[in-house]
Amino acid sequence: MAQIVRLDDPSDPRLHDYTELRDVSLRRRLETERGLFIAEGEKVVRRAVESGHAPRSFLMAPRWIDGLGDVIDGTDAPCYVLEESVIEHLTGFHVHRGALAALERPPARPAATVLAGARRVVVLEDLVDHTNVGAIFRSAAALGWDAVLLSPRCADPLYRRSIKVSMGAVFRLPWARVDDWASTPELLADAGFTAVAMTLGEGAVPIDEVDTDRPLALVVGSEGHGLTRHWESASPVRATIPMAEDIDSLNVAASVAVACWQLRGPSLRT
Repeated sequence: MAQIVRLDDPSDPRLHDYTELRDVSLRRRLETERGLFIAEGEKVVRRAVESGHAPRSFLMAPRWIDGLGDVIDGTDAPCYVLEESVIEHLTGFHVHRGALAALERPPARPAATVLAGARRVVVLEDLVDHTNVGAIFRSAAALGWDAVLLSPRCADPLYRRSIKVSMGAVFRLPWARVDDWASTPELLADAGFTAVAMTLGEGAVPIDEVDTDRPLALVVGSEGHGLTRHWESASPVRATIPMAEDIDSLNVAASVAVACWQLRGPSLRT
């Protein structure tokens, strides 16, 4: 059973994991060094723990203890309780969903492990916005896709904002970061996937013309420039979403949601 620890000093060293949560670059470095990630909100904290991630500690205002009581009692991690104004001072933002947890960051999965048994995979190249990454995970999980691969420069799916926007889908959907990004097209081909590059470039076909009777890897590029030439040329299929006149593109997270629905697997077509 977890120990409830009531504190009033935001400089208490036991709260070190929760400092400066709004500073993305700092948190990325600190969380990697400490081997942790932060979950925010009752539902997300619950999903993180229930999916097997080990909590290091919990942080919450008094009014939220009862709602997560069963989760807290099922662990040995301390639960630090502070007034909401003190939590806001500590973290640097208003924790409007009332609860935070610092959890052990899981070991990285090999891409081959993530691809094994999958038939629908989303591939993200250099997306830097944590909100977009979280939204894509949520759409992919909701629409029956099996896994996600990320380039080395992609935003962290386990950053607090990504987790929150995904509503915990980052805990459900297997994912891997691929260090040797240039070889990823060959990796997918060897695993039996047909890469479908989302592009406005030459040779792109309407997405509803793509053959869905085979394993597919939906490949999308960065928010600013889209896919690199390497991926455009290496993908055997290039596809686009037909749009109204004078509108040439959607936000990348919205386009992935549309594409995941159109290219969904047989289990969601019946």
